[in-house]
Amino acid sequence: MEFKHLPVLLNECLDALDIKEDGIYVDCTLGGGGHSIEILKRLSPQGRLIGIDQDEDALRAAAENLKEYNNVTYVHNNFYNIEEILQKLEIEKVDGILMDLGVSSFQLDSAERGFSYMKDARLDMRMDRSKGISAYDVVNNYSEEEIGEVLRNYGEEKFSKRIANFIIDRRVEKPIETTLELVNVIDAAIPAKYKREGGHPAKRTFQGIRIEVNGELKILSKAVQDGVQRLNHGGRMAIITFQSLEDRIIKNEFKDLHDPCKCPKELPMCVCGKTPIVKLISRKPIVATEEELEINKRSRSAKLRVAQKN
Repeated sequence: MEFKHLPVLLNECLDALDIKEDGIYVDCTLGGGGHSIEILKRLSPQGRLIGIDQDEDALRAAAENLKEYNNVTYVHNNFYNIEEILQKLEIEKVDGILMDLGVSSFQLDSAERGFSYMKDARLDMRMDRSKGISAYDVVNNYSEEEIGEVLRNYGEEKFSKRIANFIIDRRVEKPIETTLELVNVIDAAIPAKYKREGGHPAKRTFQGIRIEVNGELKILSKAVQDGVQRLNHGGRMAIITFQSLEDRIIKNEFKDLHDPCKCPKELPMCVCGKTPIVKLISRKPIVATEEELEINKRSRSAKLRVAQKN
């Protein structure tokens, strides 16, 4: 299958990164290279792009889409390890870092990946299929309490306990092996009058399980902090989120980097000596224009936050 992925907030990202033609840029979520190809168009042959992705299918697709460029380094890894990646590449500082935290259209459309609640496949949901637990493991091996916590904390599902209870009851008969088997359990668990709220009834459960499987929220704080340390003065970090849990983490991380002082408010002045590490390019998140929303519905929930290294 062709790796189709419309880059969300493309122009806004390019403006946010303030690209220098001889600079070094990191695309932490390379995908099919939609954002990266536009970055590369603005780089000279002396500029460099580091493309990171934990999905080997994405790396193969990006390598094909970006094959006319010789100044790209492809890295099969998780951007959680950005410090280690740059150290291994002997890159001290970079001029910009981009993260697009959404699941790609390719992953959703590839039924065998098990991300979609609309297509039947074995429960998987791993971004990196070479390692880690799968959605099957979460659904069939976690306790009722653990499943409930995943759905509540990561899926913000108000029927988390009820769905967890239904999952436990169903798997007594046999393991829940496929996406549509899980959808049927969720459908049975949610009272009929609530099924029209917030889209498909399985949406929040699948989100919660996907985040758990890939450790998506656990990696963000460290990745932001390590990435900022690797930015040149004036270098920028641009991060696109698609759900409130991620956006809250990024907002708070940028806020803490912008205002690291933790002195008691009753003191007349700061005594800790901590100074701002970044400045916020936009106090509020940047969202899609009406024109983009017409072309790409996926951009509706996208929020872009940008920070610049002092």
